[in-house]
Amino acid sequence: MKQDQPRPTPRAGIMDIEAYVPGKSTAPAGVTKVYKLSSNENPLGPSPKAIEAAREVAARLDVYPDGSARRLREAIGDVHGLNPANIICSNGSDEILGLLAQTYLAPGDEAVFTEHAFMVYKIYIQAAGAKPVAVKETDERADIDAILAAVTPATRIVFLANPNNPTGTYVPFQEVRRLHAGLPKNVLLVLDAAYAEYVRRNDYEAGIELAGSAENVVMTRTFSKLGLGGARIGWMYGPAHIVDAINRVRGPFNVNATAIEAGIAAIRDRAHVERSVAHNEKWLAWVSEQVTLLGLRVTPSVGNFVLIHFPDDKRHSAAAADDYLSARGYILRRVTGYGFPNALRMSIGTEEANRGVVEALTNFLKS
Repeated sequence: MKQDQPRPTPRAGIMDIEAYVPGKSTAPAGVTKVYKLSSNENPLGPSPKAIEAAREVAARLDVYPDGSARRLREAIGDVHGLNPANIICSNGSDEILGLLAQTYLAPGDEAVFTEHAFMVYKIYIQAAGAKPVAVKETDERADIDAILAAVTPATRIVFLANPNNPTGTYVPFQEVRRLHAGLPKNVLLVLDAAYAEYVRRNDYEAGIELAGSAENVVMTRTFSKLGLGGARIGWMYGPAHIVDAINRVRGPFNVNATAIEAGIAAIRDRAHVERSVAHNEKWLAWVSEQVTLLGLRVTPSVGNFVLIHFPDDKRHSAAAADDYLSARGYILRRVTGYGFPNALRMSIGTEEANRGVVEALTNFLKS
């Protein structure tokens, strides 16, 4: 086809969006064993009960799933003490984030997020034709005063990742409540609590109580970090009027049958959840300490990953470290797109993977 002929074109602004690039999953040719530590996956894998539940679905793949994911919503509600009617399940929590932007943003509107937050916020805001407003953080942590100062009459949504990815920092819930109190009542506060299960801090809350009592707050969660990343299951809890609006625009079968059954089994397997959290608590502390002892700065994290900062010299930069580690089978995440050109994010892995990365970094810094 000749280039001067008419053809379909995206609407204005779509081609200005920088596509999301996930963490790499492969090592250079010749590397025999690969440790994928780039996507914050669960090193213990899925619950054995979730695997079995998924297998049992195989003989019924000709049948459409329940479009409302009722049993999955009931399982979530049972575990967390929530009304299933106020829950929506989704194809990963990022689908919910996109649906919220699609539903509550229009051209001319604004949506606020912090400068190092999950990159899909900006993508979904732009896709809705709205203006993304990135707010500076303080010490790689969300600054509530800066967020409130960025709110204008055009603001319709504030996205807050708590804990944040890729920094691993969090906002105490007293500060989250202060943020909510300072927002106009027509502004939707989206609390993205994808890593909530891993947080062990007395001053942290995922947002369930606030989302259950306020008319302009929702909380989003995911099954991905506890072993079901491949199943793509997310969920949202919030007021009935927002649930009603999102149900009108989401796909009719947006959660597949395998994901529904695996999710039900996974969320009810509390022993596997606790094992996953205990493993992370132990090795998050160990990795943070060992990497710090090497002379590298680690952003204090409450998630299942650490952000490692490298020296400014080219010899020991993040890019050089990434090449060195990849050649030895350790795949970490470059985070240049998040505003950290000289840092790598490392997911907490198995004991073998964690010890291997520390040993490799030790040798790298001596080279």
